[in-house]
Order: sequence, then structure tokens, then C-alpha cells
Amino acid sequence: MQFPESWLRSFVDPPLSSEALAHALTMAGLEVEALSTVAPPCSDVVVGRVLDVSRHPDADRLRVCTVDIGNGATLSIVCGAPNVAPGIKAPCAKPGAQLPPAGPERDTPVRIRASRLRGVDSQGMLCSARELGISADGGGLLILPEDAPTGQDIRIALGLDEKIFTLKLTPNRADCLSVFGIAREVAAITGAPLHRPVFNPVPTLLSEILPAHIRAPELCGRFSARVLRNVNARAKTPAWMAGHLERSGQRSISALVDISNYVMLEFGHPSHVFDLERLTAPLEVRWGRTGETLTLLNGQTITLDTNTGVIADPHAAQSLAGIMGGAHTAVSLDTRHIRVEMAFWHPDAIRGRARRYNVSSEAAHRFERGVDYSDTTEQLEYLTRLILDICGGQAGPINDQIAQAPERAPVELRIERANQCIGITLSADEMAGILARLALPFARNGASLMVTPPAYRFDLEHEIDLIEEIARIHGFDRIPARMPVAQTRLRPPAQDPHARRSLHAVRHALAARDYTETVNFSFVDARWERDLAGNATPVRLLNPIAQHYSALRSTLFGSLVHVLRHNLNRKAARVRLFEAGRVFHADPTISADTFNIADFAQTLMTGALAYGPVWEEQWGTATRLVDFFDVKGDLEALLAPHPARFVKAEHPALHPGRSARIDLDHQSIGWIGELHPRWLKEYDLPHPPILFEVQAHALRERSLPAISGISKFPLVTRDIALMVNAQIEAQQLLDAMHALRQQSACRSIQHIALFDEFRPNDNRPEAFKEGERSLAFRIILQDKKGTLHEHAVNRAIQTMVEHLARVYDVRVRT
Repeated sequence: MQFPESWLRSFVDPPLSSEALAHALTMAGLEVEALSTVAPPCSDVVVGRVLDVSRHPDADRLRVCTVDIGNGATLSIVCGAPNVAPGIKAPCAKPGAQLPPAGPERDTPVRIRASRLRGVDSQGMLCSARELGISADGGGLLILPEDAPTGQDIRIALGLDEKIFTLKLTPNRADCLSVFGIAREVAAITGAPLHRPVFNPVPTLLSEILPAHIRAPELCGRFSARVLRNVNARAKTPAWMAGHLERSGQRSISALVDISNYVMLEFGHPSHVFDLERLTAPLEVRWGRTGETLTLLNGQTITLDTNTGVIADPHAAQSLAGIMGGAHTAVSLDTRHIRVEMAFWHPDAIRGRARRYNVSSEAAHRFERGVDYSDTTEQLEYLTRLILDICGGQAGPINDQIAQAPERAPVELRIERANQCIGITLSADEMAGILARLALPFARNGASLMVTPPAYRFDLEHEIDLIEEIARIHGFDRIPARMPVAQTRLRPPAQDPHARRSLHAVRHALAARDYTETVNFSFVDARWERDLAGNATPVRLLNPIAQHYSALRSTLFGSLVHVLRHNLNRKAARVRLFEAGRVFHADPTISADTFNIADFAQTLMTGALAYGPVWEEQWGTATRLVDFFDVKGDLEALLAPHPARFVKAEHPALHPGRSARIDLDHQSIGWIGELHPRWLKEYDLPHPPILFEVQAHALRERSLPAISGISKFPLVTRDIALMVNAQIEAQQLLDAMHALRQQSACRSIQHIALFDEFRPNDNRPEAFKEGERSLAFRIILQDKKGTLHEHAVNRAIQTMVEHLARVYDVRVRT
């Protein structure tokens, strides 16, 4: 909401400076987003009167002007503006003048100097509105009123130092979408008197009424209209009205349109003006019909449905109810007879329709939030008065129909409850005084106040709304800051704090491995849940912020793939991402407490994605794409020193042969793998990314180092290659070998690692049976009490091989 300060002070004029008034509004919940002047700073620009205009001797488009700048002084100025003419008054920048920067991309002021143009001296410049920074109009000189004093500083003549308020209103404050609405708030905040306008009825010289019927009372609660004949649509909009519109962010269009916009900005009630000769009686206010079309004022043709309101005559729909008028009945400069209308459209019947048809209008912005339904006839009288004063004509009687006005039930405000919420003690009389300043009707009822919300306050429906009104008018800055009082107890730590690291440390560890953190909504597209989590029944939102954010995620994979696609669309070749966030599942075992909602599990997960080359392109290493084992190594480094198990398993999002379930201490903590080829095609990805997702608590737990002595005796290394059926997993053999370390013969084994795998091709060596592969293990042995003898080493290796031969039918490869 933007408006000039003088317009506001015409209704209420508190003894506050512009800055103090802006602060008072902000502290009362009406945030002043910007406080600026009408135009940027300029100097040595005065009102000039053009005395004489002659052709430039060496340029067809230039004129040599003699300009009076006051006090008998004249300047010779070369000007190329098409509207320069003798007798006009325009801004004149004298030599040495300073103008605002020439364009938003520049920040250096423009300095005007005497110069020579095509052989003729020019002692200054005649200015357009754009050159003064008033507007974007640079097509000609800014023509000033005849009564502007010649030689007067242009900032005084045009009021360019006036303050412009720009408010950032919250959606619930529809009552402040007008200058008078803001003035009403200022009066309540400051206690200054409010000058309420009085709308005297205009003389009714016509008896004509264009019949209209409300066929859908749930769409339109009140419909007021009247006929005006013999208006002059070509009349010029008064300078004061055009100035107010322009300084409120509206451009002047024509007198009839400007008057309608002016009343809407001043008092918040949109209106519409029809060309009477293009309407056929009777009119109907009804819902649209399937397949019905309407061409709007902006030239857009839309197809209506039965959930959209219209104003229609017997032939067709002529206006989109509460949003925008139709092109067929729009007024033009040739219009002579009009029908003006003011209505109350129920917010629920307007909300969302403008967005559905991709239409934006000031009317829809107000109606979908709620406008005052009690004063349509008074506002219509004011609108008529302005039209008659500016455009002339005769007015007919007002046809006012009330079908279904909202009922405002009284709301109980409990004194004790209000004090509990606000945190201070206010008496009933103090609260009553605040309600009176807000012009909210109320009645005493014991320890409560029964408040009846007025017709223009759609945001007052519950007790807490009234408590907020009491707090903000009393002053949030007057409420003392008090620390909360709570009973505290020291609890012994459940475990050594050094055995648990913070989530911040986990983020640092991932960032150190070249992953970049991304933060995403917990709301996701339900399709991601179906595709990447196999979740056909995700937790759905009752009121999603957008259609593609309709469900709560149960996996981080969808968010990570979405961010990957965003980066690929911007030509990124190598992407490393991670996210720490919550996922959501329905779980009837969860009880409500401070941190949980009943029946829903909110698990904190950490997920990551790697895509593209392993390293940035360089001369020293051949380029190759990241694979499963690269990311597996990153994850093992994060989990260290805990040894995780990677169990072959299938996940809906991952490649069935290149994925694994991650187990830690015999519990599943997450998944790792390459994205499924089906989703590569579905999401249009050139190469498969590698992803993992683990429970955050598993990454935060870590074992404390244990002190152990260093053996002074040498290590012994043995490599054994085992022929084993390809269906037997290497992890099974490793598990069995580690279990044997508890036997006395194998106690000297310190480390076992798989370092090679060999699978024969079609021409397999004779040593290999069909379906066999060779797995090579490195075994490190050491004794802390003495040097290992050869027979002890051989015994340990032989014990291990014999056990594996019995259980898994392996044999040593020779």
C-alpha cells in the first residue's frame, strides 16, 4: 500500500514527524517498508516560462528557446522536446544544476553545464518528468500549471520533497488497503482526531433504473448501482487527483477510470463503470456457466466454469465478479451514458479465482480479503459526486439490493486471559479505552468485554485477535521483556558427551569432503513420494502452499534429485549435495509431547548426492564418473570408527544391482546406491547420481579412543586367494573370518581385508569351475608377547581356510 503523506494527513494529522509516524505505524503492526520522497534530490531547477521558440539553424529537430527563469533573467536553451512551445511553463535546469542519475543502473548525478550544440550556445536544459525522477515519462517536457510562479524552485512548486509511505501489510489487514483505513489506525494509535467524511446525496434528476437480480446470494451479499447520463468522458482529470494517483503508484488513464481508482484508494471499496449503451436489461449476478467465455479489459479471453461469479445481461457475461470488467462494456472517451456499480462479494467466492485465470487486479486483491459491506451506498454517493463535478451529467436513483450480508457475532474478551497472553496487567477500563479508540463496539459482561467486530474488520473472529489488538495499541514497545520463570534441574548425561558430536560437526565433515549443503522444504510433490519412496499414501497437507507441495516427505532423495536437476539446467557438470532434515511417517505408536505430534514420526536424516566426475577436470588424473564405491568411501569416513555393513537389498529409488541397505550394530540406519535407470529417464538425467540417506544419530555417535600398547614385535602378512561360488557374498566370508579370531589358534590375527576379485571370462581357466570366482584376502598377524613363529602363522591360516571350506565349500587357489 503506497500513498503520499499529505493525503493521509487530510484525514488525521498527529503532531509527529514523518519518521516518527512511520515508526508508530510499524510498532503497531503496520510495517512501513519504505519512506521516500516523491523524486530523488536535485538542485538549481526552477520553473521556467518559454518566451520564444525558433528553429535551430543546423538541425531540423532542435529548437532554440528563450526561457524566463524569474527576476528578469533569461536563458537561451537548445531543446529537442516535441511539445516545446511559446508560453508553456516547464522545469528548467540552470547551468550548474544537478539532476538525479540517468537510469536505475547508474548512481552518479547528472551535472548540467553550459554547452554548444551544433554551433548554438545552450545555457541549461528544459526537463521531462523522467529527467527529474518523477516518473518514467520521457516523451516530452513536463508541462507545469499556468499558476506556477516563474523562477520558483521546482521542488517547492511540485512538492517533490513530500514523503511517500509504502506499507507492507499482512494479508489479514484488508481494512488498511485504503488511505482512510490507514488514517483510522493512526487515530487509534496516536489519539489524534479523525476527520470522517460526510457523503451528501447528489440530486436525482433521472428516474431510470437498470434492473439487476442477485441469483447467487452466496456470491454477492450486496449490490448497489445507479445510472448516469450525459457525462463527458473526455473531461480532464483534475491535477490534484492525478497527483494523488501517481504518488500512490497508479497512472492516470481517463477521468472515469481515474475517479473509480481514486475512490478505491481513498476508502478501499472497488467499483466498476459500465458503458450503459452496451448493456441490455435486466442484469443478473450469478455463477458462470460451463464453456461460457468472457473477454476481459486486459484483452485476455477466459473460459468460465460454474465456480466463478459473473455479472451478465441476457446475452452474455459482461464482467468477472469482483475481479475485472469485460472489454465489451468498457467505457471509452466516446461514452456518454454509464452505469456505476459497487458491490460486496463474499471473500470465499472471490479467493483464488484471479490466480486461476492468471489475472491480477486491485479489486480482487481487496475483495478476496474482505471489504466493508455496510457503506456501499455512501461510497456510491461519493463516487457519483466526483463524476458529476468533473464530467457533468445527471444521476438516477440508487438501486440497492441486500441479499446475504455477513453476520458478525460478538466475541468475548476475557480480561484475565488477555493479561495472561500479553504478560502485563491492564484493567478493564484500560482495555475498554483501547477498544473505543479502535471504534470497536463493546459491552461489559462481568469480567469480560463482549466486542462486536465492525463490518470492515474481517480479521476479528476469535478472542486472541482482540488480545492482539489490545497489545499493539497499548504498544509492543511498552511491554517489558521478562525472562521466563521455569523450574530447572540438572540431569546427569546419559552418556559421555565426548562420544557424541553435534549435527553441525557432521555438516562440517560433509563440507570438508566437497559436498555443498542445500536446504529444502519438507513439503514435496506427492509424485516424488510415489516414485522415489514407493509411498502411495504419504502424509498429505490439508492446506498446501502449492499443488506441487502437497505431501510431507518420507525420504530426502526427492529433494536432492530436484536440486540436482536445478543445477543441471544451469549447466553444472559436477554436483555434490547434502541435506540434514526431517522426514515424516505415520506412526500410531508416537504420543504427543513437547517435541512430537501424536501418530507421526519425525526422523532427522542426513542425505547426500554425488553426480558427474570424481574430480574437477585436470591434467594429472583421467576423468571418470563418480561410482558407488566413491560415495561408499565418503560414508564410511563419516561413520568411522564404527564399521558399517552394506547389505545387498532393493529400494524403490535405487538401482537393484547397485544399491545396499546400511546396517550398524545390527540395525538398519539407511540406504546407499545409484539412482534407478527408470528415474534417470523420468527425470531426464544424463548420468546416474549416487545417493545415500542415513539416520543423523548414527553419524553423530562415535567411539572414544581406547588406550592400547604398541607391540614391539614385527607384523606378519599373508595373502590367500579363495575359490568360492559367485553366489556367496564376500561379506559372509569376512564375517566368518572375524568370528574365528576368538579361537586360540587365530588370536594373533589383527586385520583382515579383501583386496582383489577375479571372475573368469567365457574362456575360463581349467582351475575354475562354472559359477566360481576368486577372492583374495590380506591377513595381518602380530603377537604382543613375542615374535610369531612360522608354525603359528600357518596354523592360524590353516584353521581359517578349513573352517571356510567346511561352511562355504571354498578352496585355496593355486
